[in-house]
Amino acid sequence: MSEMVGRKSRQRTRLHGGRCPLILMYHSVAPYDHDPYLVTVRPQRFDEQLRWLRRRGLRGTSVGELLGALRAGTARGLVGLTFDDGYADFVDHVLPLLRRYRFTASVYVVAGRIGGYNAWDDAGTAKPLLTAEQVATVAAAGMEIGSHGLWHTSLTSGSAAQRQTELLDSRWLLQEVSGQDVAGFCYPYGDVDAAAVSAVRAAGYRYACAIRPSRLSGVHALPRTYIGDRDRTLRLLAKRCRHRIGTAMAIPDMCDS
Repeated sequence: MSEMVGRKSRQRTRLHGGRCPLILMYHSVAPYDHDPYLVTVRPQRFDEQLRWLRRRGLRGTSVGELLGALRAGTARGLVGLTFDDGYADFVDHVLPLLRRYRFTASVYVVAGRIGGYNAWDDAGTAKPLLTAEQVATVAAAGMEIGSHGLWHTSLTSGSAAQRQTELLDSRWLLQEVSGQDVAGFCYPYGDVDAAAVSAVRAAGYRYACAIRPSRLSGVHALPRTYIGDRDRTLRLLAKRCRHRIGTAMAIPDMCDS
């Protein structure tokens, strides 16, 4: 029995020594005056954050590439970069900086609202979303396009049929627009439960992004670290440490696939 416990302990150490990647969660990058939901990072701050990664020998990459590197054992020094909602400012303020640093990222688009605005943020500033042409431009630039649902609806409410519509219709639409095989999903609002995870897996997504580590953490509920406009050197260091501690406390095989 003690030998079995020892093996499990060693497995946990091995997995969390390199198998649970750091994935940063962004939304919008743009100049702003009003941002009640704290989803916007100023371009200058974003540039500083990317420089911080590069100075530490880290490279930002899409989640799809990151998971592939984990399976191949070549993920050392890689950090996932994700952008929820598919804001149009990605083209103007994010893409040029990613090209400068030779980073890539995953952009999770609300498929039914392409070319619209963030109608789900009632108290926030109305922000335009990527058009179909811009989604194609982002994909052609080497970024990964993922689904953030059809209408930015929580998967933990509603019927199984509604979940299926959100997952399947959004994936089909984004594949048509981007020309990519859309493999990743991102849970709107970070809402995730066992039924949502099962539905995402059944819909054919190879991975999905959540927010916080939990008992559901795994390749279909990857934990991420929120990054905001206030995050400079010390806060970035603290968040990197918190990620290591938080994922080490989750289930042993959370990132093993």
